[in-house]
Amino acid sequence: MTASGGEPIPSITDATLTDIATNGIWGPGPTVNPAAVDASRALLAALQGETRGTLPAELESLAADVRQRATINLPQIVAEDGVRLSAFSIKLNGPEPRPLVVVPAGWSPFGWLPFLYAYLTLAQRGYHVLAYTPRGIGDPALPSTSEGFIDVGGPKDWSDGSTVLDYAQAHFDPSRIGLLGESYGSGISQLVAAHDPDNRVSVVVALSTWGNLATSMYDNGTRHLAAVNALIAFTGGDLVDKFDEDTQRILADFRNGENLDGVVAWGTERSPATYADITNERGIPTFVSNTWHESLFPAGQVIDAFTRLTVPKRLNMWIGDHGAPEGPGLAGLVAGLPFPGLRTPMQEAYDWLDHHLLDVDNGVPTWPEVDNQVMFTYRTVPVPGGSNLITSPARREERTTWDGVTTGRERLYLTAAGGSGDGALATEPAGGWARDFAAGDLTTATAMDAIMQTGQKEWFGNPKTYDLAKFERSQLLVWSTEPLTGQDGVARRIRGSVTLRLAVRSTEDAATLVAYLFDVAPDGTARIVTHEPFTVLALAPGEDRTVRWELQPAAYDLTEGHRLALVVNGRDQLYSFAGQEGSTTTVTSPADGEAFLELPLG
Repeated sequence: MTASGGEPIPSITDATLTDIATNGIWGPGPTVNPAAVDASRALLAALQGETRGTLPAELESLAADVRQRATINLPQIVAEDGVRLSAFSIKLNGPEPRPLVVVPAGWSPFGWLPFLYAYLTLAQRGYHVLAYTPRGIGDPALPSTSEGFIDVGGPKDWSDGSTVLDYAQAHFDPSRIGLLGESYGSGISQLVAAHDPDNRVSVVVALSTWGNLATSMYDNGTRHLAAVNALIAFTGGDLVDKFDEDTQRILADFRNGENLDGVVAWGTERSPATYADITNERGIPTFVSNTWHESLFPAGQVIDAFTRLTVPKRLNMWIGDHGAPEGPGLAGLVAGLPFPGLRTPMQEAYDWLDHHLLDVDNGVPTWPEVDNQVMFTYRTVPVPGGSNLITSPARREERTTWDGVTTGRERLYLTAAGGSGDGALATEPAGGWARDFAAGDLTTATAMDAIMQTGQKEWFGNPKTYDLAKFERSQLLVWSTEPLTGQDGVARRIRGSVTLRLAVRSTEDAATLVAYLFDVAPDGTARIVTHEPFTVLALAPGEDRTVRWELQPAAYDLTEGHRLALVVNGRDQLYSFAGQEGSTTTVTSPADGEAFLELPLG
């Protein structure tokens, strides 16, 4: 067995774990935080009996305990077509039957490697563990990499999952089987559970998951280019080496905006939502954890898929972006947490498994279906380096169902520009106005600075701050309320999906609109609440097209004295752009009614 693909075994200190616990699992690029990879390499070396590295006492004790209680192995599991899947297993000693947790790895160059800490934690809780890297994922130089081409959650991944379950039954004889996955592994977990011919999966935990891959890639006529490009670059190899010709063609069509019906069909086949009826028929309890500002798999499609399930289910929605809430708990959290609540996302995931696989009486059956963390209600203190440290976690709200999240609505009407040059969000309708902006250039009004990283900072108490006054008015439009009042210090409790209706025309035959909703403080600084793009195609010259769309769902408390600001521009780095640079987009009040922003309240 090889611990780290021939690389030196790292020495892990408390500072390494502090890095994971205060900065998360994502680095620039995106990349996996080297601290998370180093911690896993050192744990793997310790499990293999290596003594050259060092570990903090708590991790050393964890590794020693599991090594004493179990047999560790790095098997190669052979798929039906001969592709070898890299795996890591922990088989607890003793004759008594035990449940098994299968962990398909996430989408990264490191395959199953980064979450060794989670596997050991599961073993300590009484589970056999079998982690594996889905086909094609990983850097070829690493032992945690699997052969073959990436199937992106397709039929080959379903078949591979069943082959892994065959291996598990032969080598572990488990009493029950659960699937737990983060990111790519979470989608595969749901799909394998729905497609295993022998219906062997008793429970699923899907962390930072997708419900509908098609709408994650292409929705409201807009391609989510940055997310797909980031994933392509994060496989551990070049596109031509990682994807077969059919998938390369799909990705090329997506990037070029061609044959999008084929792209949608391809993504729909790979969507857990497509098989919700099978999941319901099989009665598989499903735990879902996601984030409000998710950049890879937007929150709306996950929630839509969740609402289709009639099985025992749980949805946790958190502040942040992809993998931020669960990442530290998967990669290495020990005593002395930097802020309260950091362990909660994974603790509740483990509780779900414990109830459904170990019959632990831990209150899971009494949990409401939905628990929403409210942005950005944590308390923070400044720390050296210019960032903040959470001292009290953000408030969470339980709801019996998702339908109970929104209990009322408030409609605000877009108006013509006033003396400030901006329009208003008013309580009375206003028609007969038109406002122009130059389309095609990126502006400082943007959903995020970097995929996964901006939202990861939110999770750790450092949401991005905008300056409303510096938004480029020639390239975007702004409407805002007056300072708002309310009760108990909260002016508006936004709960659910904001709806926007307006009319648009362009000097071109197509136009992209990106709508952002901001919370604006008295000093003019702002934080983003939500956003969503919409692309209008086949515009006739001079045609005013009325459009209506929903922004991504949110749970947000607007502080008394703050304003809400709606910003609309024509381009965001996350998305495709229709039209031509330098074209003019005109937003107007529809001829058949009002332009409005409708707030979901709860």
